[in-house]
Amino acid sequence: MPSFDISRSRFRLADEHVIVLSELATGDEVPDEFAAAQKELLDCGLIDEDGKLSPLLLPLIETVLSPGVVISLEAAGRQGKLHHGMLIGADHVVAHEAWPGVPEAEYSCVEPKTLVWKLSDMVNLQRSQRSSAGPDTLPSVVETTIGTVEAGLAALEGEGIVQSAHDERAAIRQALATGGDLGEQALTLVADLISELRSSWRLTSAWQTHHEGQDAAETRGFAVWDCGPLGYWLRELPAEPVAEERITPASTFRLVRVEAKTIWTRITGLLPDEGELRDAAARQPGKG
Repeated sequence: MPSFDISRSRFRLADEHVIVLSELATGDEVPDEFAAAQKELLDCGLIDEDGKLSPLLLPLIETVLSPGVVISLEAAGRQGKLHHGMLIGADHVVAHEAWPGVPEAEYSCVEPKTLVWKLSDMVNLQRSQRSSAGPDTLPSVVETTIGTVEAGLAALEGEGIVQSAHDERAAIRQALATGGDLGEQALTLVADLISELRSSWRLTSAWQTHHEGQDAAETRGFAVWDCGPLGYWLRELPAEPVAEERITPASTFRLVRVEAKTIWTRITGLLPDEGELRDAAARQPGKG
């Protein structure tokens, strides 16, 4: 069910609710398949009988309909995949954060000066606690193939019930060994990283720009493994943004150990500068 918190300008909405609100805001008819979602919005007071949106929703919907910059965060962990993100509009910034096991995400307005802090919070960046995580003897680079890594990750989702962390690590190690492309030290490291993997995530940003006299899209991104006590590992290959159809089991997979401050710098680098923001805003529908 949708809900809202006036005190903090935040809303819990499923994709169906956002679709209904967008249709109503643009004056379009809501498809019959979204009738239940429309009734839920009516029941909670976010729209009235005539389909008029609550004034509380206006900053959110204006930004959803005309974002200048779209930032997407795809995170995967033991509770499944989650999709978070941020929309930067001409006048407002809206963040949306999913929650495991429920269809609604939390949408909230963000102070523009806190964008990097908000994105860092979304990925649970621990700057002070994780900068020097892991033993000094831990290798800083590991390279294998996509197929080998996927085999190791699949061991976490096996049919058998893992009785202990030791059994889980043994299952991962066995799955990795089938690839045959890892030496003993690398095999142990990758097995340890997968065992400690809290989440793997990728951040991408995109906005409209102008290049060689034509409209174009600027896209930036990077991906990270958060391995808890073993620290943060930047996925150098395949590099983001990457087209899924270009990835094969034989594609190179490379992780490089980094400090939290490196991730902070990468997050900052995702954002366009002031000139690019103005240009992106001017290219929104109905602008310029």
